Amino acid sequence: MPSERETYDELCFYTLSHVDPVFIHQHVVDAWAAQNANPQTKPIALTFALVGLYLHVEKGFNGKQVQRVHMELAKPKEPWPPFPLPDDRGSVRAADVLVAAPGPERDRAIDDWCGSVWTAFRDCRDTVRDLLQRRGILTPGA
Repeated sequence: MPSERETYDELCFYTLSHVDPVFIHQHVVDAWAAQNANPQTKPIALTFALVGLYLHVEKGFNGKQVQRVHMELAKPKEPWPPFPLPDDRGSVRAADVLVAAPGPERDRAIDDWCGSVWTAFRDCRDTVRDLLQRRGILTPGA
């Protein structure tokens, strides 16, 4: 049985070879990073993961759009907000995604994984939204 990391690596291979220009790989990176974060995780990594999940799950951003936001967030240097790490990180895991048939079914499973992880981090929503508004990426009320 492959380790969780090996399963993630296999998903990365799948998404990096994906021909769709929306860059679905970004969603896998974000879901994995948030789901596997620990106290040693760099604050920028968790912030970017949660921003990516929020934008994808709640705002419908594709991976390319999320990647552009990450580049904007990286420009000005400021401290990243602290985020609590919930005990429950979502019921969907990388292995659940990998059992879905490659193609539309697996792509939907990736979206389900993102939704599951984002729901687990729901208490971080206001902090993520406020960061994006403060940095001019989202307008207030968006």
